[in-house]
Amino acid sequence: MEFNPKEKLSDHFTLGECCKSVYAIRNGIINEPNELEYYSLKRVCLEILDPVRKEFNRPFTPNSGFRCALLNSALGSSSASQHTKGQAVDFEIPGLDNLEVATWVKSNLIFDQLILENYDGVDPNSGWIHVSFVNARDNRKESLTFSEGNYRVWS
Repeated sequence: MEFNPKEKLSDHFTLGECCKSVYAIRNGIINEPNELEYYSLKRVCLEILDPVRKEFNRPFTPNSGFRCALLNSALGSSSASQHTKGQAVDFEIPGLDNLEVATWVKSNLIFDQLILENYDGVDPNSGWIHVSFVNARDNRKESLTFSEGNYRVWS
């Protein structure tokens, strides 16, 4: 499979947007998914990112999508990260409260894991949203918050 950064994974997101990493570029790390990771990333775009984009009608680019194992390790992330499988994205929508967006995702989409990360409850633009999608039937629909090094169930 040839890597084409301009290839559209969905109506609003390209392969390049979902694989871009400034850290990888600066450090010469090739961050390209294999075929299975590519199709998983495509599902995340179709099932998570596009519905969010359509609901809020604002363009945005993922902060982090696919991460090859080398990049993931260099960033200090868990080797079990769903980013390495093409199953997860981190994002925020400029000008919108991350809690509002995450609450909409929680109430309206099927996902594996939703984490509102480092949201401080004061600055609506604080933190970011992590969402993963496995497949149509094996998603845990687990909702968490993460701050100060601790995960908490978000009920």
